[in-house]
Amino acid sequence: MLSLAVFLGNPGKKYSFNRHNAGRLLAEKLSCYDDLSWKKKFKGRFAQNLDQYFLIPETYMNLSGNSVNAACSFYNLPPEKIIVVHDELELPLGFISLKFAGGLGGHNGLRSIKESLGTVEFWRLRIGIGRPPGRDDDIARWVLEDFTDSEKETLDRVLEAGAELLLYAFSEEPEELLPEWKKKLIQ
Repeated sequence: MLSLAVFLGNPGKKYSFNRHNAGRLLAEKLSCYDDLSWKKKFKGRFAQNLDQYFLIPETYMNLSGNSVNAACSFYNLPPEKIIVVHDELELPLGFISLKFAGGLGGHNGLRSIKESLGTVEFWRLRIGIGRPPGRDDDIARWVLEDFTDSEKETLDRVLEAGAELLLYAFSEEPEELLPEWKKKLIQ
């Protein structure tokens, strides 16, 4: 079972509804979110529910690994007990995917975590944001743009489903969830 959920994004109001903050947006959808007692710890916001840990790094995306490494070191958590919730360019909006290990796809948050932990052997809950239509050369601008009004309804359904999946992954072995959640369109 998983022990630590990490929600990637950039801190500050300026970035709140950016595509790159899909991970942080999912944290707000957790049914237990309001019951958690969030503290400033591990260079982020941290909460605990029995043996389940939740971390929202307050570093910028490309330094997320510093926050994750601090929490993992303190609780002596192996990487395979971590799930990182993040935006994913390679999945269209409306898709969600559970994955273990693999490539980084140019994602600076994942790269930072890999550098800090020394491995890519951790779980990922990927939230599809798709690629910029007709402008693949401008990825940085795309991920730092806010979700459009027309995207928000789809995003909300995806975040709700992702929050349910995440809580379920804390109570079951995530491997058992892979057949259904490897790449799932949320209707």
